[in-house]
Amino acid sequence: MKTEKSKSEQNRRRTTIVIILFSGALLIAITVIGVFLDPESYAPQFANKNLAPCVRHLFGTDWMGRDMFARTIKGLSISICIGLIASAFTSVIALFLGVTAATFGGKAALAFNWMVDLFMGIPHLILLILISMLVGKGAKGVAIGVIITHWCSLGRIVHAEVLSLRGTQYIQASYRMGKSRWWVALHHMMPHVIPQFIVGLVLMFPHAIMHESSVTFLGFGLRPEEPAIGIILSESMRYLTTGMWWLAVYPGISLLLIVILFEVLGKNIRLLMDPYSAQE
Repeated sequence: MKTEKSKSEQNRRRTTIVIILFSGALLIAITVIGVFLDPESYAPQFANKNLAPCVRHLFGTDWMGRDMFARTIKGLSISICIGLIASAFTSVIALFLGVTAATFGGKAALAFNWMVDLFMGIPHLILLILISMLVGKGAKGVAIGVIITHWCSLGRIVHAEVLSLRGTQYIQASYRMGKSRWWVALHHMMPHVIPQFIVGLVLMFPHAIMHESSVTFLGFGLRPEEPAIGIILSESMRYLTTGMWWLAVYPGISLLLIVILFEVLGKNIRLLMDPYSAQE
């Protein structure tokens, strides 16, 4: 029985690792291909305008003859890059604020809870639009908006984890040995919350990407000349009634698949790193 159970656990662990590697490799490939994609591949070619999906143009072409497959790959790459930058910064903010508030308590905890209530009390999309307009729209505006608005959930998780550690014996022993709160936070608190931090970082990507696409779709994000997914979907709305369904369907499905890939990646990383989830 033990041998069969150990084999089952090994197979499940191997499957989890394969899923992580496959999802990560696919996302990296899309990002790299999009970054180095030749602009001529999605440039206007009026001789090929309004073509339905075919072997030469997998996602068809638009009213300017631009290849929709190349535009979609470029748009996904832009969304992933913005999501990467925004998620990295907002995760660091969440880690710092959560650990600081739980370690020091008092006014630090009150300020932390006040900021969480403030940002979570305002709909993310509205706050993102306001911040994006305030800092001048574009990729920078969207990234700053995501950074400012998306740290709350992960910050609360980190805060709760550190609070559960404060009463443990080894933390109390460190204080009695004369260690400062900053020393305890860096050497004891931080290593303990790193798994939650990594999982939270990966799971924040889908939210960042979806909000970036939503803000851009509404016209408050990236500039119209950039081949972002939000812009592609926004422009396609004017041509759906003419039967050019491929302008919205394929980019929309591609964005959905990217979000699902990040969700799968995050859940499997959590399964691999969290001992409680691994034993379920």
